[in-house]
Parts: sequence; C-alpha cells; structure tokens
Amino acid sequence: MIDYLKGKLVEKSPAHAVIECNGVGYHVNISVHTFGLMSNDELCKLFIEFIVREDAQILYGFANKDERQLFRNLISVSGVGPNTARVILSSYKPSDIQTAILNENVDILKSIKGIGAKTAQRVIIDLKDKIAREEPQLEISSIAGNTLRDEALSALVALGFERNKAIKVLQKVLVGQEALSVEQVIKSALKQL
Repeated sequence: MIDYLKGKLVEKSPAHAVIECNGVGYHVNISVHTFGLMSNDELCKLFIEFIVREDAQILYGFANKDERQLFRNLISVSGVGPNTARVILSSYKPSDIQTAILNENVDILKSIKGIGAKTAQRVIIDLKDKIAREEPQLEISSIAGNTLRDEALSALVALGFERNKAIKVLQKVLVGQEALSVEQVIKSALKQL
C-alpha cells in the first residue's frame, strides 16, 4: 500500500521517527539499525511496511529495501510478530541475523528477547532457503545521539522492556563506555535483558 515515505524529518529516536509529508506527520516505528543509518538531514526517506491489525494500523520504516525484506521474511514465520521482528533487527545487524539463519546458529537467535528455542528453529527452517536466494548486502553505521542514555532508554521501553529494569542494565552498560554510539548501547543492553 505505502512503499516509502519521503519528507521532512521532524523527530527521531532509536524506536521511532516522525516524517512530515505534505503537512501530515507520520509516526513510523523503526529498528535501532535504521536509526543508525538515518542522517540528521531535514529530508528523510524510509521504506515502509504497513501492518493492519484489528485494533491498530502501524507503520514500520526501514533505511533500505533489503532490511524491509528481512522484516517481511521474519514476520512470515509463525510466532514472530512485527514487534518481535523489530527487536530482532535491533539486537543484531541484519547481516548477522542472515548469517545466523544461513549457518543454523540457534544460539544467536535464542539470545534475543521473545525468541525461544522452538521459534529460533522455526525461523531457521522457514527462512534459510529464502535468505540464501536473496542475500542482501546490508551495512551499518553508527551515529552518536544527543543524550545517549535517554535515547537508549526510550528505545528499550518502546521495545517492550520495563523502564526500571532497562535503567539498571543501561547503568551497567554505560560504566566507562562513553564512546559507544546509541546503537551499540542498545545492543549491549538487549543482550543483558
């Protein structure tokens, strides 16, 4: 329905972005990976996956078509919904997820919140052939945030983690690690939650 949004970047956080297109502001859920690839330029373009549920219509945005395709592949697996797919894309680089699937590395997938052993195996079985055929080349870049701790905390809360638990984990992650990007902080925190 909506292939992409291109417009003025009004707001950006590790969990969402607001893009104004012709006077309408669209709230778009994003992964930490997409956040890292987005520049702070006024003009922004995100490839969109439009999810319609009984109680909501939700936009998910991606920095490139390859990440969006991986998201689509993930949500096609029984037991993996859009929010779980976003957590997966926020926990590891998309290329690492693809490598884990191709190499049948259940442990990497099990380490992600919301993914148990059975779901990890189902992801591998369902997606191994699809990923092998597609083989997108995804890259990642990091971008330092204004308030590292606040952006990381808001992203973790948006991904469904308890605020107090996220604060404690972020305190551990940030000790002596001021040089980390927001993306790196969130990924480290996700591994400990």
